[in-house]
Amino acid sequence: MRESEAEEDLSQTSEFLLVAATLLDLKAARLLPTASVEDDEDIALLEARDLLFARLLQYRAFKDVAALMQERLETTALSTPRLAGLEARFAALLPELVLHVTPDQLAMIAARAMTPKEPPTVGLGHLHAPAVSVREQAVIITQRLRRAGTASFRTLVADADSTLVIVARFLAVLELFRDRAVDVAQPEPLGDIDVTWTGPDDGTVDVGQEFDEGDAQHDGPAAEEER
Repeated sequence: MRESEAEEDLSQTSEFLLVAATLLDLKAARLLPTASVEDDEDIALLEARDLLFARLLQYRAFKDVAALMQERLETTALSTPRLAGLEARFAALLPELVLHVTPDQLAMIAARAMTPKEPPTVGLGHLHAPAVSVREQAVIITQRLRRAGTASFRTLVADADSTLVIVARFLAVLELFRDRAVDVAQPEPLGDIDVTWTGPDDGTVDVGQEFDEGDAQHDGPAAEEER
């Protein structure tokens, strides 16, 4: 037994001395100005030993991980889930379950959830929406402001039946403001916009030429009423 251990120690010691001697030889050769370190055998030996050493380190790492996983599996196999319920003192802490949905309401919710939904479609109604004249909307705003003096933009579009009418009236307010026929104020950020009439009390309004196309489109019911 001792002889085998001595032989193993002697083999490891000799390998260590060989590697150390090779390293010292290379280092000494680099320090000398005329020395040459282009010894292919020594370099190949070092590369082979470095590769073997790296593989041994990898093998040792995998071996340690395998041992750890085996230990975890053996420990976990002894664990069993707890099948008992909550203790009485903890069960009493749970709040009482209160359902605010009646059976009929629950049936309606279930029926609504199980009703097949219509496949989504792309609406084309906005493509065929009738054109809105900015000039006609300007006439309507002019009439209301001449009677009221000051009104919020929310009030001016209260009877609008579509988004296009709201946009047209907003453009009409901008046109009137550019012509100095109205004054616009917003006391608070994101608040109501107050529009005040500053133009003449009578006369026609001629705005919207940049937005309306064709004279026929301008001559609407509001324009006839203004005339």
